[in-house]
Amino acid sequence: MAEPLRPFRLRGCGSPQKFGVAAGSLRGLLRKGCRLLQLPLAGSRLCLYEDGTELTESYFRALPAQTELVLLGPGQSWRGCASDIERLLAAFCSHQGAVVEAARRLLTDERAPHRQKLLADLVHNLSENILAEDKEEDKKWFEGLESRFKNKSSYLRHSCESRMRGYMREVTGFISNVHPSARDAYRGIIDLMAEKLKSVKYNGCYFDRREKEEAARLCTAEGWFSCQGPFDRDDCPCKHSINPYSNRESRILFSTWNLDHIIEKKRAVVPELAEAVKTRDGREVNWEYFYQLLFTLDNLKLVHIACHKKTNHNLSCDKSRIYRKRKQTQEIS
Repeated sequence: MAEPLRPFRLRGCGSPQKFGVAAGSLRGLLRKGCRLLQLPLAGSRLCLYEDGTELTESYFRALPAQTELVLLGPGQSWRGCASDIERLLAAFCSHQGAVVEAARRLLTDERAPHRQKLLADLVHNLSENILAEDKEEDKKWFEGLESRFKNKSSYLRHSCESRMRGYMREVTGFISNVHPSARDAYRGIIDLMAEKLKSVKYNGCYFDRREKEEAARLCTAEGWFSCQGPFDRDDCPCKHSINPYSNRESRILFSTWNLDHIIEKKRAVVPELAEAVKTRDGREVNWEYFYQLLFTLDNLKLVHIACHKKTNHNLSCDKSRIYRKRKQTQEIS
């Protein structure tokens, strides 16, 4: 029996135009889409507009009606709505001078305070040197910083590294609360974590524009960051966003944003690690699980200071992951 037809909103890669297409199967929708957008069926595929997830038949069946989809031809890719933002920024950059000049002309005759403020903000934002990376290209951005920072990514990478080093100091400082019989084992785990952090350069790539693909869950186009809090909501209710690469003021303001631990570092993760070492009873503590909770995006999210909830999150570590599973050995008959 044929599946009932369901309506979807379909667009091509790089095109804002949307089409209503109804289909009962992924294959049927792909066939109709390729015919509509004049793409070859072979090598084409469908993905979600929102985040670029490629569809399978089972995933397709679970989608609600009117889901927005992108049809990709052979060789095309889609990274979600960030792709649209990138194109918007590119369009602004290519006509930036003309837009700024037009806004300035409007400002000379504008008397309404609200419209004045909007136009002034537009001129200010478009006059920023967001795409500049090196110090020689945007000297004002580097005012107040040490001379050793030669580009924007190096400073923001250093800032992230400093936060990670701070977390490491807190883990180390907790050793006085560890049972005396377990302190040597706790120190051994600290050494392993420190070595791993050092090997990945303290995860500084999370805030490195040149390596932004490594931080896709935090970063969108050309250095924009979005608030991901508070932790008990789907997203930030105020839609906070910031581009610390844009100007000196944004760079300073960004330093007030927090990297928030979802499962809390002080209340849950570190005490649980200390308890695991104390009660291990011959078992091997899964220190890499605790490392993920303390230092990676598995348990960290970027939060505007106004959305950083200081109350107890009431979340705990996964008890099934605290110790490593014993390796199974097979008897040779």
